[in-house]
Amino acid sequence: MVRLISLLVGAAFVGVLAIALFGTVATAISDPAPETAEAKYHQHPENIGLASNGFFGRFDRRQLQRGFQVYKEVCSACHSLKYVAFRDLADLGYSEGEVKAIATQWAIEQPSVNPETGEATTRKNIPSDRFPSPFANEVAARAANNNALPPDLSLMAKARHDGTNYIHALLMGYRAQPAALLKEFPGTKTPTGLHYNPWFANLNIAMPPPLTSDGQVPYADGTRATKDQMARDVAAFLTWTAEPKLERRHAAGLASVVFLLIFCFLAWGAYQNVWRDVKH
Repeated sequence: MVRLISLLVGAAFVGVLAIALFGTVATAISDPAPETAEAKYHQHPENIGLASNGFFGRFDRRQLQRGFQVYKEVCSACHSLKYVAFRDLADLGYSEGEVKAIATQWAIEQPSVNPETGEATTRKNIPSDRFPSPFANEVAARAANNNALPPDLSLMAKARHDGTNYIHALLMGYRAQPAALLKEFPGTKTPTGLHYNPWFANLNIAMPPPLTSDGQVPYADGTRATKDQMARDVAAFLTWTAEPKLERRHAAGLASVVFLLIFCFLAWGAYQNVWRDVKH
């Protein structure tokens, strides 16, 4: 009797769930949710084909150095790299002396305390220091950026879907708001202080266009600094900051695959040797 009651209760519960599911599906079909401006006009980035892409991908050191130069001269005014140390730049091909010079000459110094007075002060950066934030705290960062908080860029290529391509598309995506959008969605005019960018999730971003013209960052290696080239280079650099051990991971994966192939061949040979005298 108890078992029968349990079966009936279970059957009733499943039936209620089935009815609810059917009602939800029927409502979605007969009365679909209204299309939004974000859903219709949001764009998805295209693959920019960096050298680091793919199973055998490797970083282009010259491109990483150019990307660092773009970050230094453009992005560092607002965005931090709190998970990257100056000494990590040696992986980009900089010598020990160049790393020390970059750290010492960095525009923003490290916060410190005067040992004699105990008052807050600053000191020169050293290679073991991480890149300092351009702002003393979040309040100061928001005050300088129309109440928007500039995100840290250390892991941006991992924090956003298709991050490398997203960074490039976002930097190149500033444009006038299309008339078709305003006609179809009259209440979606870009607010004052924001900028229309269809590659941003809600179409309007607080960051002004950081790359404004060709030649904005004169490259030390002589590469022509078009806006597209600068966007590609800084996207490559931020891919490295997010995954500096990418090349070692690729090498370890390749070595593992080779090891497994050799192991399978040896196992097959051992099997053949052990069972060679056995007749089927």
